[in-house]
Amino acid sequence: MYWAISVSGHKEILGIWIGENESASFWLGVCTDLKNRGVEDILIACKGGLSDFSEAILSVFPQTNIQLCVIHQIRNSMKYVTFTDQKVMMVDSKRVYQALTLEEAELAFSDFRDKWSTKYPLVVRYWENNWLELTSYFSYPAEIRKLIYTTNTIEGYHRQLRKVTKTKTAYPSDDALRKIIYLATIEISKK
Repeated sequence: MYWAISVSGHKEILGIWIGENESASFWLGVCTDLKNRGVEDILIACKGGLSDFSEAILSVFPQTNIQLCVIHQIRNSMKYVTFTDQKVMMVDSKRVYQALTLEEAELAFSDFRDKWSTKYPLVVRYWENNWLELTSYFSYPAEIRKLIYTTNTIEGYHRQLRKVTKTKTAYPSDDALRKIIYLATIEISKK
C-alpha cells in the first residue's frame, strides 16, 4: 500500500500493490500504474535503501525529488563503526541532518568528514555518494521535514498491517489480501 499527501495536505491512498520482491521492474510497474491512474507528478518520494527505486520513479516522473531515509543511512553507516565510536558519530551525524539549512548541513558534514574520514573512509564515502538524496528535504519548510527525511511513518503503517495479516498465513487470492489490507487501512486512517 502506498499513500501520498495531496496538495491540499490530506493523506490519500494511491493503491495496493502486492509483489514477490521490490525489483526495478516492480517499481517501474508501480510508477507506470500511478501515471495511468492520473497521477501527474510526484513532488518528493522518500525511500529506504531500495536499489533501483530512484531510476524507476525518475523514468516515469522525471521531476520528482528523491529523499533517502536518513535513519536508514545512519543505520547502514553504523554497521562499519566500532561500538565505542557509535555514540559520538551519531551526535555528529545528527548535526548534519538536524541542521536548519542546507548550508548548515554542508558545514556540519564538512566537520563530520574531517573528523571521521581517516578512521572510517567507507562511511564518509557512503554519505558523500548519497548526499544529493540525503539533503532533498532541505528544499521544504522545516515544519514538514520530519515527514520527509525518514520512512518511519510508512514503516509504522506497515507494522500495523502486519498485526492484521500475521494471524493468517495463506490467502485464497491476492484480491483477498488486498481487501484485508484496505479495510485495515481504513481503520488505521481513523487514528
